[in-house]
Order: sequence, then C-alpha cells, then structure tokens
Amino acid sequence: MDSLVAHGVEKIFGNPGTTESPLIDSLADYPQLQYITALHEGVAVGAASHYAQASGKTAAVSLHAAPGLGNGIGMMYGALKANSPIIVTAGQQDTRMRLGEPALGHDLVAMAAPVTKWSVQPESADEIAHIMRRAWKIANDAPAGPVFIGLPIDVLEQETDVAATAPSRLFANTRPDPEGIAAIAAMLAKTRRPVIIAGDDVGRSRAQDELVALAEAIGAEVWHELLHMHAPLPGRHASARGPLPADAAGIRKALADADAVLLVGGVFFEDVWYAAGSPFPDAALVAQVEESPVLLAHKQAIDIGLIGHLPVALAMLRDAVGEIPEAADRNAQLRARKDADNAAQRDRAARGWDRRPASMARVMAEIAQVMPPDIIVVDESITASIDLARSLPISGTGGYYGARGGGIGQGLAGALGVKIAQPDRPVLAISGDGSAMYSIQSLWTAAHHDLHIVYVILANREYRVLKHNLDFYRQRFEAGSNHPYAAMDLNGPALDFVHLAQGMGVSAVRVEDPDALGDALRRAFDSGKPYLIELAVEGKP
Repeated sequence: MDSLVAHGVEKIFGNPGTTESPLIDSLADYPQLQYITALHEGVAVGAASHYAQASGKTAAVSLHAAPGLGNGIGMMYGALKANSPIIVTAGQQDTRMRLGEPALGHDLVAMAAPVTKWSVQPESADEIAHIMRRAWKIANDAPAGPVFIGLPIDVLEQETDVAATAPSRLFANTRPDPEGIAAIAAMLAKTRRPVIIAGDDVGRSRAQDELVALAEAIGAEVWHELLHMHAPLPGRHASARGPLPADAAGIRKALADADAVLLVGGVFFEDVWYAAGSPFPDAALVAQVEESPVLLAHKQAIDIGLIGHLPVALAMLRDAVGEIPEAADRNAQLRARKDADNAAQRDRAARGWDRRPASMARVMAEIAQVMPPDIIVVDESITASIDLARSLPISGTGGYYGARGGGIGQGLAGALGVKIAQPDRPVLAISGDGSAMYSIQSLWTAAHHDLHIVYVILANREYRVLKHNLDFYRQRFEAGSNHPYAAMDLNGPALDFVHLAQGMGVSAVRVEDPDALGDALRRAFDSGKPYLIELAVEGKP
C-alpha cells in the first residue's frame, strides 16, 4: 500500500476476494486510495487500461486468485496490445498450502506471463518494495504494457524492514540522431506523393500537433492502423484518411500511388487476413520513427529507421524538411478530397434517412448534431466505425479512445476508466449490442460511483461483423457455400438493455424511431447521471 501511494496511485480497479483480504482490510488506513469496484475482473482491467491511456498515469488493478486472473486475461491481452502501463495484482493462496493444491490456487505467474511484460511473485515481504519499484519501471519502459504481481496471503502478512521507495526520476526520452533526421527529411523533401501512417504512440506521447505540422509541411495524407486506441489527427483535418485495410494487399492498394511512406509510432501492421507480398508499393521508400528499438524494423523491411521521442522527432523533421513548394498544391488536393468525402457521407446519410430500423450513417449524423464540443468518444461500434469516423467531429488525441487487440467488451469497461481519468469532460460510449454483453456489469460500476457516462447501444441483434467476416472467408478460401449465418443472431430471446441497465441502477430508454434519437441524447447529456440509450439499428442486408 505504501508503494502504491509512493508511485502516485489514486485509484485501485478491482473485484475483491478472500486472498486479497490484507489489501481490502488496509483501505481504511489509506483514504487517499479509492477502490473502484467492478463486478467482473475483466471490467476492472478494461477500465484500468483506458484510465492509463486517458490519464497518462500507471493504473493499479487487484484481481482474485486463479479464476479472477483468468477472467481478467482477455482484457490484459487488450492492454498489452494497447501498450497500457498497468500493474495487475492477484491474491494468491498461502504458500505453505502449495503442495496441497488448495482451492483457487494455480501458478499465477505462468498464467499471466504470455500477456504481460513481466510476471512475478514475491517469495518474502522483503521483496515487495523492490518488486513494486521495478514493476513501475518495466510497465512504463517503451513500449509500455502490463506487469503482473502475484501476492500470496502469507507473504502479505509477513513483517519486513524494507520500506517502500519512491520511483526514480528517469529521463528516458531519447533525442533523435541528427543524421537520421537528415536522412528522412531528404527522403520526404524529394517525394511527389508522401504518405504518413500513424500508430497509437502518436496519441500516447501527445505528438498530434507535431504530426499535423509535419503532414502540412510536406502535403501528406495520414492513415492509421485498423485497430487503434487513439485518433492521431482531428477527424476533419484535410490529411486524415482513416484506418487502413485488414491485409497487406488492401494496404498496398490504398497506398498505390505513394513513393514515400513514413511509419510513426506503431506496430505496423496487425493484419486480420493473410495476403502475400509487402504492404508497400514496390517503388516506395519506407522510413520508420519509433520510441522503442523493439518496434523499429520489427515486422517490415524499411529503408531508414530512427529512434526518438515522437514530439521531438516530428518537430525536428518538420524543421529539417523546410519549405516544400509542392506542399501547398498537395494540401489543396487533400482538402478537396476531404470535402468530397464529407459530401459523400452526407449523401449516404440522406439516402438512408427514412429507413427503419435506423441506418448507421443517420445515427452518427444525429449524434454529431447534439454532442457537446468537448466530448470524449469511447468507440466499440465495430461495423459502424467508418460512419462514426466520417461523421463525428473527433478532436484527435484525448477526444477518442478505441480498442486494441480485437477482443470485444472493451468499450463499456473502458468508458469507466476514461470518465474517472477525465471527470470534467462528457463521455459518450458507443457499442454494439454483442460487444456490450461482454462487459455489461460496467453499468453497475457507473451507477455505484456516480459516473455520468452516456451509453449508446447499437442494437441490431446480431454479430454483424462476424457475418461480414464469414463472407470474407468464403470469398478468400473459395468455400463455395451460401449457408445461413449460424450462431450469429442475438434473437430468441431478444436482449433487453433497458431492463438490464435499470436493474443495475442506470436510467435507460429504447429508441425505435430515429426521429426520437436527438431528444433522447439531449436528455442523456443533461441528466448528470449514467444513462443508456438502446437504439434499434439496421442489421446486415
């Protein structure tokens, strides 16, 4: 507990259990530590991961023995993929019972190791302070990620003279090599069609302004990864193109005319489908800028690689490229294309305006009309995500949080962490109905801690994305079938999110007529309480 306080922890996300009794019993002595109670361990981890992203702080999580850790592992995988610095602990049974294989006991260190940067269990109380200090360092070393600490109940009850220590002051941001800056700047200065692909580290390092300045200086369009936690640019910026496709062939097609590609702060790439060949056009030069050497040239062959703190590296690149005469024309072309894309999205919404149930394009247009200007959007809309990105005025870094790793249920849980990290900003969580059911217990935590989050559940009563993926599978593997979509419908019985929410203390309403959506959203934003809107939307044609 002293180590948590020394390292600046203010919140512990958790679900209590018997082996955590020493921690729970100590809370009364540490009033500066608030315990955020979740009804499922996955919710606790998901909330902590988004809290770390939205606050810039390292989050603490307390889980319960082997089953509780097992429940949290899916969200720990998401935190690992999102590079969220979180310290996950789990109470362990008394070590004197180990050979007797007690109830709830298992090898927690082995369970957690595949989804963490470090997994460890102290052998004595003398090790706890050292382990906690090292855990914070490892969790925050680039690329950041979760660390797991198993806490045997008898070790927690031991006495020790080894006191908790404050974290070391580590100035770990690397200044880029000037020769690398010059090499990439020279590449960008002579390109005729530059493309930037931005990863989540742009958002985590708060380098959005520097990315915008560089993109405008060279007249580059900016893409981002398909699965992303942050929006690297404001969605309505002329350079913003959106997410790249799910395989190498699709990425290569999207970048077809590029002769220079700059990768900035990401894993590049997490493909969903196999496709042969490089994701880059044959003639394109490729440079990469990362904060960690672990990611540099890890998956892709590149021409130039550079390590450096992203805000500094991007600012140095902007200065080094100087004034490029062709950039103004490129930026004008990008603005014209963005205007055309916006017009096309408005036309798309208009064409489906009167459909019942509501079209995804209309839903997002309605939300855009009433959402507060300083809102944070937590997005797990999945098949509606393209309409969301093209319709909502996302502000970029700090205004949008998605989900990494591909595991569903992160939206409802993550909104808790975002709201706790940013209590003075309105938070809108948009989720599909299938995803919402993975972490529906989040609603109770929102009510219990009085968190004003507006939840919009897109209820098409199906796993729509899986139907699309089944179509892709049939096409890619020439399956030659046209069978029904087995096990992908959520009817019989239909899910009732209004009663689910009300049963957990959250006000809720179901909207069948899209004409009523605007008023329902206004009431939700004005309520000052957690509020859920179950919205009937169209399914897969």
